Amino acid sequence: MIYSSKTIDGEIATCCNVSSWYVDPACRNYAALFASMTQKRKDITYFNITPAGSTWPILEAQGFVPYCRGLYFSVPALSRGGHRMKVEKVTAKTVSVAGLPDADLEMLERDAAYGCLALVCRTADAALPFIFFSLRKRCGIIPLPVMQLGYCRSIADYIACTGAIGRYLLLRGKPIIVVDTPGALEGLPGIYSEARGRKYYRGPHQPRLGDLADTELAIYGM
Repeated sequence: MIYSSKTIDGEIATCCNVSSWYVDPACRNYAALFASMTQKRKDITYFNITPAGSTWPILEAQGFVPYCRGLYFSVPALSRGGHRMKVEKVTAKTVSVAGLPDADLEMLERDAAYGCLALVCRTADAALPFIFFSLRKRCGIIPLPVMQLGYCRSIADYIACTGAIGRYLLLRGKPIIVVDTPGALEGLPGIYSEARGRKYYRGPHQPRLGDLADTELAIYGM
């Protein structure tokens, strides 16, 4: 259970990422009780971002509701625009980034230390933070290197910067970015699928799409 503080709709929310867990066969009669005791606080938003399809009905019976039903496999390098934007990499040792608030820089440095790719896309008006997780698409004859969008301030920020980010990642052998969305993203080439990627939550705040920083995907990878 990974706890963190996130800003959701302008409020600071205490969140808990319920990660994978296992119950010994001899104790499985107590599994439901175990889950209810570890997720009983009403002031905390619990969320599950990697539920197996077989567990969806169980989660829904426990009061969880989906806040994301699918994934958008995008090819951002095919997007237009972003030619005047500059993309900078942030590492765990980066001291400062002009125009980026300290809280955002600390988050980027923290997730970079986990092994994530932390970037700042500099537009004419702002320095926008992004985090990406490395995935491997295993189906098909040749596995393709895929990145998961782990953090952005808003999906609109990602769409605005896709051209610059896509070209940056393409030069590094990362042509595909997976994004949590409720459907296809207008103006961004790609394919939407609900075969995987469903995410659930229970609690006072619905998690924001595009914010998976400090979760199991950042810390442990996938």
